[in-house]
Amino acid sequence: MIHPTRTNLLKLRDKVESVTNSVAILKARRQALIKELLDSARPFVRSREAIKTEYGEALSELHLSMGHAGSEYVETLAAASERDIGVDVQARNVMGIHYREVSAYGPFVRSPVDRDYDYAASTPHLEESIHRFERIVESMLDIATFESKLKMLGREILNITRRSRVLEEKVLPQLNCQIRIIAQYIGEREREAYFRLKRFKQSGGVRPD
Repeated sequence: MIHPTRTNLLKLRDKVESVTNSVAILKARRQALIKELLDSARPFVRSREAIKTEYGEALSELHLSMGHAGSEYVETLAAASERDIGVDVQARNVMGIHYREVSAYGPFVRSPVDRDYDYAASTPHLEESIHRFERIVESMLDIATFESKLKMLGREILNITRRSRVLEEKVLPQLNCQIRIIAQYIGEREREAYFRLKRFKQSGGVRPD
């Protein structure tokens, strides 16, 4: 229990003001992070939906080409056109939130003549399937940055929400309770002092021996 003095009462009131300001700052930061999260999530969601659609169409074309040319032929062409993809990972910072950005070296989508096989012996369905899968790889590498950024933003928003709730629902009520107790104690002492002084004046201002 804090000693019930006016000095401590003033200190507690200053602390309440400080905590209230901290909560306001946390909420403002949370709102800014939520805006950044939504701005980043929109293209991310669209990209995921586009990849999902593209993947389904690529599989359909692949199944058709395997039905026409056979799975062994398709696997042979896939092995012949295999290649390495370079990826660069860089540290990024947004509003003090650190995340990693993935940059890949393209181009990913190749023309038929740039693939290491005789495309004239291929089928239209197989070429369409390869084209779509290459686009999928490019899109997935593009959204890798969004995933890292969104995870970090979401984590920070949760942390800020927890901190502001602790301040609002635990710290501030405790401080206000202490303020009420001390203010009530000081008020009672002042009333007692007032009544003693009043009785003293009524008695003629002479203290008894």
